Amino acid sequence: MDRAHSSGESLLFLTDAQLRRAIEAMFFAYRGFTADPDRILARYGYGRAHHRAVHFINRAPGRTVTSLLAILGVTKQSLNRVLRTLVEDGLVEARVGVRDKRERHLYLTEKGAALEAELSEAQRVRMRAAFRDAGPQAVAGFRAVLEAMMDPEQRSQFDAVREVVE
Repeated sequence: MDRAHSSGESLLFLTDAQLRRAIEAMFFAYRGFTADPDRILARYGYGRAHHRAVHFINRAPGRTVTSLLAILGVTKQSLNRVLRTLVEDGLVEARVGVRDKRERHLYLTEKGAALEAELSEAQRVRMRAAFRDAGPQAVAGFRAVLEAMMDPEQRSQFDAVREVVE
């Protein structure tokens, strides 16, 4: 097998119809991936922004608001709205920084950790089943495609988030 074929370069020649089909598959997969968490979030009157905030606070307890802003790529005003709700509802605690009093460090409360666990379990169940059905080579290919689609800044944020928790 020649190098070009074995490295997947033959995949560079997908037709527009095949690429359109892949794009549509991503849309529908994302809808499925978010459906269960959306139902859970609706019970609280929350949306996906709340889910993302709770997820990343859980992944690195004590994360600063500034760090969360960079990861989520949202405006400060938008994040403040989400955090205000989560703090008022007793899911997130914002502590003043020890070294820098201007910093706010974010932690999930017991109630917040319970919500995060429920949301992530719903997604893990779906992903585990899909990965099991697809097999190890497909899983590795899926991860490679997702990472290749990230902009360089997003990729470095993804790598930084992964390093914090692994």
